[in-house]
Amino acid sequence: MSRNRWWLQRGALLLFAVVSGLQAQAPAGSLVTAIRSDMEHLAGSELRGRGSATHDEYLAASYVAAQLHAIGLRPGAPDGTYLQQVALPDPLPAAIQQRLAAFEAVPRTVTWNAIGILPGADPELAHQVVLLTAHLDHLGVSRATVTQPSHVYYGADDDASGVTAVLALARNLASGQRPARTVVVACFGSEELGSYGARGFLRQPPVPLQSIVANLEFEMLGRPDPALAPGMLWLTGFERTNLGATLAAHGAPLVADPHPQQGFFQRSDNLTLARDGIVAQTISSFGLHTDYHQPTDTVARIDMNHLIQAITALAPPIRWLANTSWRPQWNPNGKP
Repeated sequence: MSRNRWWLQRGALLLFAVVSGLQAQAPAGSLVTAIRSDMEHLAGSELRGRGSATHDEYLAASYVAAQLHAIGLRPGAPDGTYLQQVALPDPLPAAIQQRLAAFEAVPRTVTWNAIGILPGADPELAHQVVLLTAHLDHLGVSRATVTQPSHVYYGADDDASGVTAVLALARNLASGQRPARTVVVACFGSEELGSYGARGFLRQPPVPLQSIVANLEFEMLGRPDPALAPGMLWLTGFERTNLGATLAAHGAPLVADPHPQQGFFQRSDNLTLARDGIVAQTISSFGLHTDYHQPTDTVARIDMNHLIQAITALAPPIRWLANTSWRPQWNPNGKP
């Protein structure tokens, strides 16, 4: 049996098990319960750090796909499912191969996106799309050496917290009255290798790219940034567009990125979409903690109160964005 076919069969079994478990729960859990459950599964030992383009990443994508189905979103992948398969270059660039040499030696030929669609309710605005994204992969499992055992790089903050936020916002938008605009939820694979999932999304998008009025990427929301006031979040490239200021005016706790020297606008999947002309920016509260890309980035170090507060505060302004006819624009010289 080919590895790809084996992955598909294993993923189908997992998808069935997860959906069955969700259906068995009496009534849908609270926001807090769902956030904790998503965080603990995505950054748990079973998924072994969700290494980019590995079977573990595929299992993570299958879990997200099951959640999108349970929420009631329509499938968004080109084959009519929730999972989009994206081929990776063969061979991978030398710099990536060198970086991967420190991790498990496993085939890395395809990556996976999980995509769902909430159709807009307004006939005049349904053709406009708000895209909510996060990356579901992380570093995975390191290779053991003579002096060091192998370690799981759990990626709780990076970026299980972002995927958890996207799922929570999708649940909010799908409940009650449907938004006027269409909302696409996409969790990308292989961001850590060079945004290959996002690139595949652009090659085979579920909606016309020109219909996407804004992309909000969610990255590392699991801890507060000490550089900001309590409860505040930052938006990469705040000065590049009018999106951040407008969302802030509608209640979003957003300010400009306090770490411009880090170049965070260029360091997540939003850049891939922005280069295609889409107003695409990342919401985060990463305060440069030392667990970044370390095995110590675990659920135990997530500030759940902060994550819950961030998601709760973002829900109303994002619902406003999904209901308004206002379109964000690039500021002069803001487009990359």
